[in-house]
Amino acid sequence: MAGAKRQTTNTGNPATTTTQAKKQGIIKWTPIAIIVFTAILYSQALFNNFTNIDDDIYILTNPLLRDFSLAGLKNIFTSFYACNYHPLAIAAYWLQYQFFGLDPLPYHLVNVALHLLNVWLVYKVAFKLSKQAVTAGIVALLFGVHPMHVESVAWVSETKDVLYTAFYLGALLLYQSMLASGKTTGRYLVVLLLFLAALFSKSAAVTLPILMLVVDWYTGRKLDAKSIIEKIPFFALSLVFGVVNIIAQQSGGAVNDLAQSYSFINRIFLPTAAISSYIARLFAPIGLSAMHYFPATGSGALPWYYYLSLPFVAALVWLAIRKHPLKKEIVFGGLFFITTISVMLQILAVGAAITCERYTYVSYIGLFYIAGQFVARTPEKYKTQVYGVLATMTLVFSIFTWQRIALWKDTNTICTDVIEKNEGGEPNSDLYFMYYIRGNYKGAEGDKKGAIQDYTKAIALNPKFESAYANRGHLLDELGDIKSAFADYNKAIEVNPKAPTPYNNRGWAFFVMGDTKAAIKDFDKAIALKPDYAEAYNNRGWVYYNLHDVQAALKDYNSAVAANPDFDKPRYNRATLNANIGDNAGVIADLDILLQMHPDDNWSYYQRGMAKYNLKNTAGACADLRKSAELGNKDAPAALQQYCR
Repeated sequence: MAGAKRQTTNTGNPATTTTQAKKQGIIKWTPIAIIVFTAILYSQALFNNFTNIDDDIYILTNPLLRDFSLAGLKNIFTSFYACNYHPLAIAAYWLQYQFFGLDPLPYHLVNVALHLLNVWLVYKVAFKLSKQAVTAGIVALLFGVHPMHVESVAWVSETKDVLYTAFYLGALLLYQSMLASGKTTGRYLVVLLLFLAALFSKSAAVTLPILMLVVDWYTGRKLDAKSIIEKIPFFALSLVFGVVNIIAQQSGGAVNDLAQSYSFINRIFLPTAAISSYIARLFAPIGLSAMHYFPATGSGALPWYYYLSLPFVAALVWLAIRKHPLKKEIVFGGLFFITTISVMLQILAVGAAITCERYTYVSYIGLFYIAGQFVARTPEKYKTQVYGVLATMTLVFSIFTWQRIALWKDTNTICTDVIEKNEGGEPNSDLYFMYYIRGNYKGAEGDKKGAIQDYTKAIALNPKFESAYANRGHLLDELGDIKSAFADYNKAIEVNPKAPTPYNNRGWAFFVMGDTKAAIKDFDKAIALKPDYAEAYNNRGWVYYNLHDVQAALKDYNSAVAANPDFDKPRYNRATLNANIGDNAGVIADLDILLQMHPDDNWSYYQRGMAKYNLKNTAGACADLRKSAELGNKDAPAALQQYCR
């Protein structure tokens, strides 16, 4: 009797199965590992402060953030602000301000979180393009740690950069999915909405329609009438937002006429020099700075390396189009880079910088993609060496990034870095503003002599900068050098008779000297030039108060608070005035807000306690007086003995 034939199941080679499982596990955890590493690297940014390089304008003193209502939100979307139109980024600050006030931590946390989201999106976009986990991982890793990207993340004012990138990459990723699975109306509309959100975040998003065509070419999609027509709404939106942002920049005088500074021939080399700089710093991110100024042309010629940039770029183009196994990847990455950075090449010049590190935030993805594909396609026998170079570059980049994040700690550190990086060689007059900003910071920190030195340097670089004269004069006034202070105020007014600050500062000097008539005249002029000038209203109110004109003083304090609700001085002054005229409810209303601003202010607790006592609220009065005594107020213990036995 023949035995039954034993049936077996072919399970394959166990070793192969184990290897494949490990490989799948590595692929699954790669983006998470990159995100975690990037998060650790940028954790330092969470402890940084605001800086007075735009953070003061966009957050600390931005009136659009103070109106938490639908009308306030509407105003954000229907207004230009600081020569720009990026309402979604302003709306993000608007929300953060309502919940967190002026605590810098949440603002930095949002920027870092958006950067981590963008790292994940970069990985997904690169993976869909290449179908290679190695390529996607390298692109995401370089995107996450490259020091040229620090400016976009560690600078609170660049929320617009990381925010628009999230929408931009989200739209690109969904567009790739749409191509792979077939276009549907629903997905198409979502891509369009994401693009619209990117445009509302930053105008640089206008490049997406062209990049979509580049992706079409790279993925082998036929560039026919259908593929062009479907992008018409995208091009239309790009055109509208492009025009709106040009109008916004022109309305504030932010657009520079390069023809006034550079000849036609020299202007040809400015964009190629910018491109060359970005490519060079991809590999060697040295000499990084928050400002890379347009070159000084005292001799009429540009620095020699500007002229070499044109043949350098031409050579790169020639190398890119030569026959090569990676030709398609090189051309695609190059087109990705040039498309996304094209609107940043200062052909229509805005500001004083020829290049900005934040402009590489999206554009470098194209160059990183070339690197990723190069590594992925490297023959096995060279893999070890290539990965060694990659690991070394990642380590070096990470160290540089950690150092750059530290320089964004506060106004002093970042301004000092800019000054040190730009002081050598032919003096650049545009550097005056960094001295001015650092002077403001030093003055606020109590370093009056250091601030005066910085204002003096700012004036030397720009003798027609009235704000430096006005601020230096104010500090000289505080140091008792009234004669020099008046000279600065008068010079500031001579340079720019329409600047309100010098009149306000000179008005206070007149008051200190006892000339109240001249003081009020200067405050009147400052307010006429700037009707929402809170400090001038407060100063004039103080003069009226000392002249015993209570009604005029109260009116000015009210105007100061209305102009700037976060300005504490007029609230203190109004509370004092109301206490003297017996308006205890008014005293309490101001002190409630002041104690939110300054929770450890023993004077405010004492004054509120006395106002509550006058209103027969003995329990509330005694609680405030006890708190005032705990905080060290010298008058509170006696009041407790008298009123709270």
